[in-house]
Amino acid sequence: MDIREVVFNNRSYTPIPLIVIVLILAEPTWTSFILGAFIALSGEFLRIWGVSHAGSATRTTSGAGGNELITSGPFAIIRNPLYLGNFFITIGFAIASWAWMPWMLLVVIVLFGLQYWLIVSLEEEYLSRHFGYMYQKYKNHVPRFFPRLSPWNDRQRRSGNWREAFRSERSTLTSFITFLVVLWARWRLFS
Repeated sequence: MDIREVVFNNRSYTPIPLIVIVLILAEPTWTSFILGAFIALSGEFLRIWGVSHAGSATRTTSGAGGNELITSGPFAIIRNPLYLGNFFITIGFAIASWAWMPWMLLVVIVLFGLQYWLIVSLEEEYLSRHFGYMYQKYKNHVPRFFPRLSPWNDRQRRSGNWREAFRSERSTLTSFITFLVVLWARWRLFS
């Protein structure tokens, strides 16, 4: 079995050990808590914006796939907005907790870099096979992780469905809020 598929299929669970460690080692301050929560919230907003354009198809957990190449919304400025959102959420959580800083930021960057290098390479193979020239054209115009300054216009006119996005992101939002509440409780009760 391809290790990339294993990582892809379990990508919702791979951050859990890191989040537990961050909570155990937490030494937050008001500044770190507020700054980290803001960065994480920015990541969650990016995810919701992306899901509003891609729909719930982004929730697949059994192999990379998709029946449509999405190039609107945040996908017009970056190819992987949901993964960039995940990165900001995790960096935000690490900063909010102020656990083992600045080394924890390095750990997050290395682990996310490895995980998403595996996942994105698998997805890009799938997209190249299934969408051929359309995907290659998109790939040539829209960067993988560093946003363009202006949206690429390929004439895909899809408006975001925010209601569906919030419904699809319910579990991520619940996890997001749970983390901040547990961190705050741990900090206030055990510091």
